[in-house]
Amino acid sequence: QVQLVESGGGLQPGGSLRLSCAASGSIRSINSMGWYRQAPGKQRELVAVISSVGITNYADSAKGRFTISRDDAKNTMYLQMNSLKPEDTAVYYCYGNIRPTTTLPTMTYWGQGTQVTVSS
Repeated sequence: QVQLVESGGGLQPGGSLRLSCAASGSIRSINSMGWYRQAPGKQRELVAVISSVGITNYADSAKGRFTISRDDAKNTMYLQMNSLKPEDTAVYYCYGNIRPTTTLPTMTYWGQGTQVTVSS
């Protein structure tokens, strides 16, 4: 069973936070990974993605402030968030396109979400 566990959220009056997303369980390979966020009353939106070879893409709202990275030796992905704004307040979810074993197909797994609150 594959699990993704996020950590690093919290309350921040601006400044920086670093989110982590650790994958565990039966993992044959991890393809692309990424972060979504959902603010109260809004749809879930894509924040950043990173491919298996490290190619990254960001939402316009994240460009220049957020950095996505991964450590494949630890099956962990990160989101470094700088210059945080109140509009960054949301629950942040990580996902990974993971192949559990050679006999199973690649599937998308989600973390449980971590709350990020940025006060003005």
